[in-house]
Amino acid sequence: MLVVGLTGGIGSGKSTVAGLLAERGAAIVDADAVARDVVEPGMPAHAEIVDRFGKGILNADGTIDRQHLADIVFADEQARLDLNAITHPRIGEEFMWRVATAVEGGAAIVVCDVPLLAEAQARMYGTVIVVEAPEETRLERLVIRGVTREDARARMATQATDEQRREIADFVVDNGGSVEELAPQVDRLWAELLRKADVS
Repeated sequence: MLVVGLTGGIGSGKSTVAGLLAERGAAIVDADAVARDVVEPGMPAHAEIVDRFGKGILNADGTIDRQHLADIVFADEQARLDLNAITHPRIGEEFMWRVATAVEGGAAIVVCDVPLLAEAQARMYGTVIVVEAPEETRLERLVIRGVTREDARARMATQATDEQRREIADFVVDNGGSVEELAPQVDRLWAELLRKADVS
């Protein structure tokens, strides 16, 4: 059994790599999905966020308007720290529960998709995969998603650099091209992960 950290800068396409690894048999624990789930209505973090930021951040159905909240916290360092203080403990608890559940379920390889792994959590993983793509490619991908170039650059500036991520990497995946170009890299990566997990 092997628990692997998967990371990459915003727009690098690490979720695409996670999807390809899932197709090959990995269990995926997605930190972004956990972060979304813990702020859903009825969850403790939801009430705490509304207490801190007010009901103006809510959609009509009571869910948090994630873009509105993101606009607030990216413009205000204290607001970002406050949000992190609310969400990070909740995310951590849920994340570890999902990893444990995957392990107990018999998964040979559990891939933890963690955007900010290099910034905070690299020591948790014996094996780390870093997904890279050129900055301009990442920007174009984010613009396609509806993020402005200015906002995209601002978000990228808050994250670790490629050099910092490479320092913690056991494997680096080049995702600057097409999925067709990516797949053979993932095949080679998967074989290495199976070898490390001692799975024949």
